[in-house]
Parts: sequence; C-alpha cells; structure tokens
Amino acid sequence: MTNIQASRSEYTVSNEQYEKDKRMIMTNVDVNTRIELVDTLPLITNQIQGKIDAFKHEVNAFAIGNIGDIIRKHRIWNECFPRIEPFYAVKCNDVDPVIRIIADMGLLFDCASKIEIQKILDLGVDPSRIIYANTFKQPSFLKYAADKGVSLMTFDCEDELEKIKKVYPGAKLVLRISPQSNYKVKFHLGRKFGCHPLKASDVFQVAKKLKLNVIGVSFHVGSGCLETGAFKEAIEQSREVFDIGVAMGFNMHLLDIGGGFPGKNIQNVKTDITFKEIAQVVNKSLDKYFPGNDVRIIAEPGRYYVASAFTVAVNIITKKTDMGEEIVQPTSSTLSTLE
Repeated sequence: MTNIQASRSEYTVSNEQYEKDKRMIMTNVDVNTRIELVDTLPLITNQIQGKIDAFKHEVNAFAIGNIGDIIRKHRIWNECFPRIEPFYAVKCNDVDPVIRIIADMGLLFDCASKIEIQKILDLGVDPSRIIYANTFKQPSFLKYAADKGVSLMTFDCEDELEKIKKVYPGAKLVLRISPQSNYKVKFHLGRKFGCHPLKASDVFQVAKKLKLNVIGVSFHVGSGCLETGAFKEAIEQSREVFDIGVAMGFNMHLLDIGGGFPGKNIQNVKTDITFKEIAQVVNKSLDKYFPGNDVRIIAEPGRYYVASAFTVAVNIITKKTDMGEEIVQPTSSTLSTLE
C-alpha cells in the first residue's frame, strides 16, 4: 500500500500501465487517502468488509475508489466525443489521487472557487488548463485568479462584468446562458445560473462598452439530464447567442456545453438514457450548428468521471422506530407513564 505523498510519476498513465492501473484501489478515511495495487479486483462488498475488519473499532465513514475506472471513463469519452475537450469539475471529487490521475491523463479543469484553483495549480497544472466556471465570483477570488493567470472564466450578468472590469480586465470571458426548454433533468440550474438568451444582446452591449474580451458561450442543461433533447435545444440556442456576439464584433471561438452527463451507464431507470445516446445527439447537433474546426468545443463533466468509481461505506450509529403518521397527543396519564 502506497501513501498519497508518493511522487507524481507514480500516477502517470500510459497504455502500457493500464492493465496495472485498472486494479488501483483508493481508500479514503477522513483526510487520509491511501492507494493500493491489487492483483485482481475483489467484489466491492468484500473490499468494504475487509476494510471494516482492518479498521477494527473505527466508526467513521470511508470511501473505496477504483482509479482504473476513471481511466476507462476517459477512454470512452475520447471515443464518443472526439471534438470535445473535457474540463473535469473539481467539485465532484477533489481528493489528491483523483485530480492527479486526471491531470496526468491530460484533462483540463473546471474550478468554481479559489481553493479549487489552488489545488489544481499546486499539482503543477498550467493556468491555461483551468476555466473559472462560477458566474458569481468573490472579488478576492477573482483577484487570486488574475494573479495566477487563470484568465478563462464564465459570467452571466452586467454586475459581474463591472466587477471583472475592476479586478481582471484582461480575462477571457464566456457568457453562460440558461437554455429555455421543457426537457427533464434531475436538478435545474437555470434558475440560479445563466443569462436568458433573449437578454444576451443587452449583456453583450455592456461588455462592449467596458471593452472586455468575450470569446464564447456556455450552458449547463442541469445536473442529471433525463432527456437527450435538452442538449440539442441548448446547442441550438447557443448558436443564436453566438451569432449575436459575432455580429457585435466579438471574436467568438469557444463553446462550453457544460455537464449533466451520467456517471453510470444508465442515467435514470425510467428513461434509460445512456451516455452514448447523449453523445450521439450532442455530436449531431454540433455538426449542424457548429460545423468545422473554427470553434473550440469544451465540456465540464464531473460525475461522469468519478460516480461509478466510488462507493461510500457509512456506520449506522443509531436506530429509531418511527410510528409513522400516527401522532399521539400527550395527556397527563401518558406523561406520568413516561416520567
């Protein structure tokens, strides 16, 4: 078993190492993370029981991860999305072995805070491989990004532009829109993040007045997309907003299609939407609305890379019998019985 303080080279991924790396098991307990190479992958239930036996009287929760599964996911991504560069959403899982293996595979990073940016930069990752994907940036965090050269970032309103003008006028800006559709997702993000497409022209006008550098459009269909049409609709609306930016004189050359990709083969048992089905719709829509290679296409997958790789084991510390919907009103007799 190897401590995570091992040298960076131990996490480097190559085709020759894949057969070994796919048997790399990670155990995370509190702040302590350890890596273990095993000859064969035992059943997850056996792994959990083995760790419980090893920890003896330890009561804290722990997680077991198959690092090789992350490598496998990246290969599938490249096969399904040859045009799309993945920026891993650090918020999904930021433990050291995970972000190291992802960095060594050449992925880029979606960071939403100063601490996330700092973690990735501490790995030796170049600032150009990071997008600051948060439309509500704290001024001190924005200054940190400016000092470190993390220039690619999202915005969705005029107030954010005013802030960026004061703190980081040289930033490369991506307008996040809130796609308007009735497609089902587990968690809608458009209520909090994103500019309505019909308001994009007004926001572009402010950016033009402030002489800021807007280079593209981004969206997020919502966490846990349940219908592939959500991506088609969002890409079409992005094209319309993209063209508005071009017409207003901005050098638009980036499209960020966000996240929402399933972390397991089946996103939802009721809809049976698979990752590959989403990929087919996305690729077809990109070919229609963003043909050629003049626009850089990126995405922000998070759970896609790590959800199927990890299992969390928790300790049940208390059991309580629920009386259901029956409510007993206390009386003097029942109270005296309880005393």
